[in-house]
Amino acid sequence: MTLENIKLDIDYVRSQFPAFKDPLSKDWSFFENAGGSYVPQNVINKLTEFMTSTKVQPYAEYPMSKIAGENMDRATSLFASMINAKKKEILIGGSTSINLYVLSNALKKYISPGDEIIVTNQDHEANISPWRRLKDDGANIIEWKFSLDNHELEISELENLITSKTKILAVTHCSNIVGSINNLQEICKLAHKNNIIVIGDGVSYAPHGFPDVKELDVDFYTFSLYKTYGPHLALLYGKEEILKDLPNQNHEFLKGEFPYTINPGGPNHEELVSLIGIYEYFNNLYNHHFNEKNVSIRNRIKKINNLISNHEENLANPILKYLKSRKDLILIGKDNVNNKDRAPTISFVSKSKTSKKISDILIENKIATRNDNFYAWRCLNALGIDTNDGVVRISLTHYNKISEINYLLKILNEKI
Repeated sequence: MTLENIKLDIDYVRSQFPAFKDPLSKDWSFFENAGGSYVPQNVINKLTEFMTSTKVQPYAEYPMSKIAGENMDRATSLFASMINAKKKEILIGGSTSINLYVLSNALKKYISPGDEIIVTNQDHEANISPWRRLKDDGANIIEWKFSLDNHELEISELENLITSKTKILAVTHCSNIVGSINNLQEICKLAHKNNIIVIGDGVSYAPHGFPDVKELDVDFYTFSLYKTYGPHLALLYGKEEILKDLPNQNHEFLKGEFPYTINPGGPNHEELVSLIGIYEYFNNLYNHHFNEKNVSIRNRIKKINNLISNHEENLANPILKYLKSRKDLILIGKDNVNNKDRAPTISFVSKSKTSKKISDILIENKIATRNDNFYAWRCLNALGIDTNDGVVRISLTHYNKISEINYLLKILNEKI
């Protein structure tokens, strides 16, 4: 059986997530995945096992401690393999915001007065504020603005912004409002020709397919693990050659011990270990759909990524088509997913109702979503949208099913 003939077994997928059986959540259509996803049973099991048997200080020689440390290391190694990184090139921190603030403080060693940092107005604030604050260290902040015609970040515009003084470029791999997937590989290629360090925000990309960071050739890449079916932690990848040269942001005795140098306080132990459950879930997903067993972790992830993308495209396109057809609704971003060029994160506003009103109606009908600016207030400002009322955002992931989409469209049609 070829990959093209295989479809995601949605019943199997949903059977792995206890939320779909839980009395509190089982009757809801959950469309707020971009804010944080449900977790599979594997993650819950790993968290429970750690808290039950190994909730001690790790890395001592007695068995509870030794096993705790081994599992912490294993979780890190597995996630490195999933994104095609070395173990010493990733760190697990409390959140993407924290990771990027620490990174920006370390990277300011490369900034001299008058140097330029490019940020976008399409990003989540987590990948804007840390870099804008380097203005206090003499940096000039240059804004790469998305097109108001199609809401896209145009690479031709980036070319016009780059100068010999540009040192850092912070850009989202996928907007949490617009939904478009930016060509990060092409962006990195252009930046590296000009000796620019690129920080890619994958928070809205990774839930729909873990990236290959070496293929992207990005210098730093981050995403939130609580949006990729895990606990409230975040991953930061950095190229080894840059990481090892960064000034220490941690305890003095850890100088030179990268990546600990930019992870002050270290990870939450029990939640770190529960990340093994994410790997187990994706591995089980692979084994359920494919027979070939002698396949690397990364290649397993690539095959699952394709299954997920195809399924999510079938979920998103009917919603996009419907919203586009409504003259009283304004869809933000592309009106069709084609060849993975858009995430199933769909934002819209109404010409006649507030986003809050629409969100309330959806919730009254057991559709879990919300209205907000989702920390992308600069994006909403550029679009002329009230940042307090925000947009209505329907964010899907691979465990959503077509019957939920049909129900959403029915409620939108009858009550909005």
